[in-house]
Amino acid sequence: MQVVIIEDEALTAEDLQESIQKLDDTVQVAAVLKSVKEAVAYFRTHEMPDLIFSDIQLGDGESFDIYRNVAVTAPVIFCTAYDEYALQAFKANGIEYILKPFTDATIADALRKYNTLRRSFTVKDTGAANALDVVYEHAPKPAAILVHYKDKIVPVRLDSIALFYIERETLCLMTFDRQHYYLKKSLEEAEQLCGDIFFRVNRQFLVNRKAIKDASHYLSRKLCVNLHVSFKEVITVSKEKTPQFLSWLGER
Repeated sequence: MQVVIIEDEALTAEDLQESIQKLDDTVQVAAVLKSVKEAVAYFRTHEMPDLIFSDIQLGDGESFDIYRNVAVTAPVIFCTAYDEYALQAFKANGIEYILKPFTDATIADALRKYNTLRRSFTVKDTGAANALDVVYEHAPKPAAILVHYKDKIVPVRLDSIALFYIERETLCLMTFDRQHYYLKKSLEEAEQLCGDIFFRVNRQFLVNRKAIKDASHYLSRKLCVNLHVSFKEVITVSKEKTPQFLSWLGER
């Protein structure tokens, strides 16, 4: 399998290459590209690889500039220190989104996803349009979300978050061990990042399915969501979302 790495930090690129080849000894790294300019020139003159591992913030721009200037057809696994680009990554051939610092486990998960998609293409003999449908089905979702805590930026795993909520027009989250953090995002952005393990019950709350103990009838034909962890406010499901919420809750 031919792989291209796009990464402007030499040590990170070296670590990534070592991790990939340790996990899959069939991988040959065709090139390590350090900038948008270098990558555009490479893809215009070389055969397309089977897979690309790509950082996003490069010294001369964002890697998305590469895909705007060259018709890149290979799937891309994005490795970045920023969580806010997941939706853009999906539109740029992204099949997985890994937050730095990456580990052998996160790289292994990404390679498994690539191999699953590759087998799907082979078995179904898909054309370009159907292949895109398979990729959309596996849209990249980050495993963690970055929060600002004092003078640090901390990754908080999505599966450790009980709910997101709006407080004084600011988005906050609460973990299962009742740690609270502020985020520089909107509730809509959090909803898009989290995928279907969370449900937007109303304009103020986005709740993890694992956090829900049960639901009970509330005033005006609403439902009250009862959590496994205590929270300071009553959380209700808006009337128009009740059927969809019950259907989603029954999927667990």
